[in-house]
Amino acid sequence: MDTAMVIDLARHALWTAVLVSAPLLLIALVVGVLIGVIQAATSINEMTLSFIPKLIALALALLVFGSWQLVTLVDFTRAIFQRIPTLFG
Repeated sequence: MDTAMVIDLARHALWTAVLVSAPLLLIALVVGVLIGVIQAATSINEMTLSFIPKLIALALALLVFGSWQLVTLVDFTRAIFQRIPTLFG
C-alpha cells in the first residue's frame, strides 16, 4: 500500500462523510438561524423554543434524506471491501 492509495482512501472517506452529513447540518443551521432571528425579534429567550423545532426539522430531514445517506454509505463500504485484495498485494 503506497502513500497515494492511502491519501485517496482518506479523501474518499472524508468526501463521503461530508456528503452524508451536509443535508442534516444545513437544515439544522437554517432552522437555528430562523429561530434565533425570531427569538431576537420577540425577545423570547427560551432554550426549548430553539431545540424542539430543530429536533422536528432533523427528524423530517432524516426521513427525506435517510435512504440516500444509507445508500451512499453502503456504496462507500462496498468500494472499500472491493479494494481490500489490491491493498496488500
